[in-house]
Amino acid sequence: MWYLTAEEEAHAAEALSSGGFFAEWAGVMLVLPFVAFLLIVFFGKRMRRHGAEFAIGALAVNLVWSSVLFFQNAVEGIHREVSWVVGEIGVFGGDRLVFELGWVVDGLSIMMFWLVSFVGLLVFVYAVGYMHGDVRVTAFFAAFSLFAGAMLVLVGAPNLVQLIIGWEGVGLASYLLIGHYWEDLDNVRAANKAFLVNKVADVGLILGAVVLGFTLGTFRFSELSVAAFDHSPELAGVAVAAGLLLFFGAMGKSAQFPLHIWLPDAMAGPTPVSALMHAATMVTAGVYLMGRAFPLFEYLASDTRGLMVAIGAITLFAAGLLALVQDDIKKVLAYSTVSQLGYMMTAVAAGGYTAGLFHLFTHAFFKALLFLGAGAVIHAVHSNNMSDMGGLRHYMPRTHWTFVVGSLSLAGIFPLAGFWSKDEILATLGYEGYTTVMWIGIAGAFVTAFYMARAVALTFWGSYKGHGHPHEAPAVMTVPLIGLAIPSIFAGFLNVPGVELGPIRNFTAWLGARVVPMGDHHAESVDWALAAVGLAAALTGLVLGWLVFSPDADTQRARDRFRIPVLYPLLEAKYFLDHIAWAIVNATKGPLARLVDWTNSYVIDGVVNAAGFLSAALARFVYGGLDQRGIDLAYNGLSQMADAAGMAARRLQTGRVQQYAAGFVVGALVLVLMIAVFR
Repeated sequence: MWYLTAEEEAHAAEALSSGGFFAEWAGVMLVLPFVAFLLIVFFGKRMRRHGAEFAIGALAVNLVWSSVLFFQNAVEGIHREVSWVVGEIGVFGGDRLVFELGWVVDGLSIMMFWLVSFVGLLVFVYAVGYMHGDVRVTAFFAAFSLFAGAMLVLVGAPNLVQLIIGWEGVGLASYLLIGHYWEDLDNVRAANKAFLVNKVADVGLILGAVVLGFTLGTFRFSELSVAAFDHSPELAGVAVAAGLLLFFGAMGKSAQFPLHIWLPDAMAGPTPVSALMHAATMVTAGVYLMGRAFPLFEYLASDTRGLMVAIGAITLFAAGLLALVQDDIKKVLAYSTVSQLGYMMTAVAAGGYTAGLFHLFTHAFFKALLFLGAGAVIHAVHSNNMSDMGGLRHYMPRTHWTFVVGSLSLAGIFPLAGFWSKDEILATLGYEGYTTVMWIGIAGAFVTAFYMARAVALTFWGSYKGHGHPHEAPAVMTVPLIGLAIPSIFAGFLNVPGVELGPIRNFTAWLGARVVPMGDHHAESVDWALAAVGLAAALTGLVLGWLVFSPDADTQRARDRFRIPVLYPLLEAKYFLDHIAWAIVNATKGPLARLVDWTNSYVIDGVVNAAGFLSAALARFVYGGLDQRGIDLAYNGLSQMADAAGMAARRLQTGRVQQYAAGFVVGALVLVLMIAVFR
């Protein structure tokens, strides 16, 4: 397997390909979903598929475009950055801070371009069948295109300002999609909760961007990476504070404990939204931010890594336990996503740039597959509750087998994709000295396998407990399931230590197409002993889960067998975090409302009124003093003087020739006398 030392990589960065036409014009991919959004808004209701044609077409073009870049980067490595200045402001010291828009094309952004396009296209196709007959299909696909477009703007951003624009665009689109069924008050509350929790975290991101921008004099990630790698003294002074602020922003988007409370409620939106949100957009944005800003944490803000690893470890284990007690199949997968995001964040924080992002890559396939499979089940039985399911393998064989593939990959079973990415995280934690966290990760693998065995058993095995006659989903929904099942099986082979893929470079190498070396460790071979331990934990979880939630057991009886004293009530109450959040809101909203009212009445209104009074006084002074008594008086005085001179001169104009001749003689005499006197 080919790996570069830091020195070799620094030299190799200069030799990276520019990518040619497709990299130079990669911004087309960022624009197309927004073009589709506008077309859907204006023409969607006239289309046969209510505008889905535009959304699917845009992502199909993006998939072809990003696939070309993906192949080019896998073979030779690409780094290209294109930016235009759109504005600037003055800062302290007389410098100018510019605002730019553009795109960056490198290993990380290419991976995300392709992931958003590939997963997004399959989810969009699936949504045509899932949303058939919905009352607001056009609005759904318009918001869905906005969602994908905002994520592409985010991952293609060459600077923090553009990333924040995409970040907030993703938040807006998710708010619209989570609350798609706004007639139900619970859905409105879920959308509001997601919006507000993320806005609290976004304060950290924005403040961190301001600190870094004003310190460096630029918002560019490339400049940030170089400054961190060079241990810039200016950046060193604020690196820890800026790093913690960025991480706080990432905690909200990527649902890290305790800011994860919004994500399970976000399942109120249509299932295709959940699939795209959990696989390739929204919740992966925080991990992407940590990857993009990795040099800051690796070279300057390393003191923050212990805290970030701890939060990630708590998230991966605590959220996994919560999935054990959920009856809503989508919430089982939602807490699973939170847990897997904990793995990713822990890996990146521990120094495993490649490990964390490789798990993001593989997770996108099997998590999208699981959500779409759950959507097919919900579409068939008209219920989210697993107590209304059971025995569906007889009615929905394609959905069943693809769901099993996704479950096994998520559980980390050899040789599926999830096994390789999760094993790399465990190996990275061990190498970096986080042995305790590594064992927490292994325990998390056991829990993951346990709750997925429960989900499969209660959904597809036993006897059907619902009403009506379930049926297999139509081809427009099952074909995307098969399309996602394939990389859920094979994607892990892209980054097997010690294995070459011919001209296609290993994931580690092509993800590393960058200007500054990341400095993360890469194993040259698989640690089979550690891999065996992780696999044994996963297999044990599968077996125990299957024994506890046996195929013929009624859901309620199976739950009763799992009611562990103390632990089960704690999990059922979700660690009382929602109660704590609600208590904080209730405790603060009265005083906060009064503070806001006082601030508005006495501070803001005071400033506005004072400004109004001063403006009125200034106007009176300017109008009554300067204008009326100054400028007007001067002009009027000059006018009157000119008038008087004119009246006096008028009296001399009599029309009598004798008077004019006398005047001429008198004038001539005066001139003669003056010449005589002054000679």
